[in-house]
Amino acid sequence: MRATSFGGPGSISVVERPDPVIVDSTDAVVATVLGCVCGSDLWYFRGQSPHAIGPIGHEFIGRVAEIGSDVSRLAVGDLVIAPFVYCDGDCVNCLAGWPSNCLRGKSFGNNGVDGGQGEAVRVPFADATLVVVPAGDYDDGLLASLLALSDVMCTGHHAAVSAGVERGDTVAVVGDGAVGLSAVIAARRLGAERIIALSRNPARQALARRFGATDVLAERGQEAIEAILDLTGGVGVDAALECVGTGTSMDTAFGVARVGSTVGAVGVPHDVTVPIATMISRNVGLKGGVAPARRYIPELLPDVLSGAIEPGAVFDYVTTLDDVRSAYEAMDERRAVKAMIRMEAS
Repeated sequence: MRATSFGGPGSISVVERPDPVIVDSTDAVVATVLGCVCGSDLWYFRGQSPHAIGPIGHEFIGRVAEIGSDVSRLAVGDLVIAPFVYCDGDCVNCLAGWPSNCLRGKSFGNNGVDGGQGEAVRVPFADATLVVVPAGDYDDGLLASLLALSDVMCTGHHAAVSAGVERGDTVAVVGDGAVGLSAVIAARRLGAERIIALSRNPARQALARRFGATDVLAERGQEAIEAILDLTGGVGVDAALECVGTGTSMDTAFGVARVGSTVGAVGVPHDVTVPIATMISRNVGLKGGVAPARRYIPELLPDVLSGAIEPGAVFDYVTTLDDVRSAYEAMDERRAVKAMIRMEAS
């Protein structure tokens, strides 16, 4: 099969790899339909985070091509969503509701595991990992939203859940990437009355408003803090969603969080210092981390299928596996919010 390979900072190419096969009786082989580039993939592409040489990509949907002898919940031909980390479903962390921290799990496209930016993937613990989509005739827009459930929508949802967003709340979303925009969807879905999105990009501003933002601010840093405090009568927001992972974004989130609120942080951290003095003096909490996507997908899937939420709208660049490098470049240069890779047309 053909698959995207990471060759080091700045090096993305398509190579021939052995076709995935059933290794363990709990495996499935999935023929990828759609994959995409994650914001975290850009950290590797830029050389700002380490990644093993070889397969890359952890977000995909596909059709089951083969199942192991102990797989009972899946059938060949099923359309499935793969959370970005496979999980066994019965370790202590999975049973506690944290499948993305499974003791035997691993992210796809990591250290030799098949990546989602390839034509097929071997999925360990397939019954526990994969979520079957009900049979149906799904158009491109809905398929894109199903793909968003593999990571980015669940990650935005995790920011909102971690921050404790409730009906009637005022929420600030720091970050206008795909995760931040998904967090706007999540905040609206959980009933937030006012959603303040931070963005300087007109296209992303329009998406934020489409997804439910009531206010969009172009300010950054201290200016953003002052603007949000001004909008909230100097009190701050009921929940701050940090969806970037930089020192500035974390400082902004804590700077706008009202006394007693929580910052929901899901951005991959780079050069971040948690303001412990603010946490102590203002009773502001910090919660978040790697989203338990396998736990969230069944909750969010009905809203995607009904059209109540459309997270697939974050995909504004579509290409094929042949041209996968352009997907990385478009996101790296901020010409795209999120790039989709169509496998069947490659």
